[in-house]
Amino acid sequence: MTNTDIRPYRIEIPQARLDDLRDRLRRTRWAPELPGTGWERGVPTGYLRDLAGYWADGFDWRAQEAALNAYPQFFTTIDGTGVHFLHVRSAAADATPLLLLHGWPGGVVEFLDVIGPLTAPGDDGPAFHLVIPSLPGYGFSGPLTEAGWTDGRTAAALVELMARLGYDRYGVQGGDVSAFIAPLIGRAAPERVIGVHVNALLTFPTGDPEVMGSLSETERGRLAGMEEWQERLGAYMRLQGTRPQTLAAALHDSPAGQLAWIVEKFQDWTDPAAKLPEDAVDRDRILTDVSVYWFTETAGSSAHTYYERFNDVGAWGPVERGTVPTAVAVFPRDLSIRPLAEQVHNVARWSEFGHGGHFAALETPDVLVTELRAFFAELDR
Repeated sequence: MTNTDIRPYRIEIPQARLDDLRDRLRRTRWAPELPGTGWERGVPTGYLRDLAGYWADGFDWRAQEAALNAYPQFFTTIDGTGVHFLHVRSAAADATPLLLLHGWPGGVVEFLDVIGPLTAPGDDGPAFHLVIPSLPGYGFSGPLTEAGWTDGRTAAALVELMARLGYDRYGVQGGDVSAFIAPLIGRAAPERVIGVHVNALLTFPTGDPEVMGSLSETERGRLAGMEEWQERLGAYMRLQGTRPQTLAAALHDSPAGQLAWIVEKFQDWTDPAAKLPEDAVDRDRILTDVSVYWFTETAGSSAHTYYERFNDVGAWGPVERGTVPTAVAVFPRDLSIRPLAEQVHNVARWSEFGHGGHFAALETPDVLVTELRAFFAELDR
């Protein structure tokens, strides 16, 4: 295959890998926990043990594999690394190409509930041709084989992907780390990107006294929430951003450890009304996501992208305000602040919701679909 070839892809995890996973889970040495403690110290062993037991003896990977394989998938090489993607075209002749980007600890599985609605023609906005990649270093794109995969390099690779597919004009949607990457795609190819839609957007204070003085009480609360988040919930980010290889040694060898590392985020980041992760996101969907990280051996690789982000000097300096129209969806637990976002992005739409959480496509797929249709209906396509 040449560097620009695109070939069909099918997920086929060997049975020996499934057997090995079950064997490892059954032989897990469980960590003791202190009496009277709960999620405030991390994932409780009792909860984790029950979930791992279901992963070993109740979860049906083959059914989830078949659900993913129901959609056309492809693989190509861009800038020396593999890029796996779903490419689902709408029957509508005037459909808008849309690049859907997952975050961490997510993957293409995040978008399974929005594929049908977004590709179907509707009266409330355009239908979409969907391109849903596994980010470089994540999932079926496979582990990275060299350093230097910054968000900017990932954005350039995805611009190239859309060019290879023949899309001259397209939209982009991204959440979590892809709320960084999606706007970078708009900056890299402003003549091609119709609009950028993001959720879970982090906004950072610049120190401008006029802007800081204009913040509402709610926005000041979110700013304080950012500080609390960094102090109480940001340990995963510091570790992935500073010592990813040490972390990889643990996650690569222990599926129970990989499960704990990811399910903690489904507890911390989903709708606050949910008592447990599976109250917000289907348990099988969570385990499919964790399984993809395990089978593709990309726990360490995805962590290394945080190291690149932390050490990319150019990413943290002043930037010119983006020109591509940008929509921001804010769900409970999100810490997005509009006056700070407007300093960096061309904010054309700002929507706030009273339910849902960080994983918008998983928790509130209907809301995300409606948002995307409404936003792109407003733009010159």
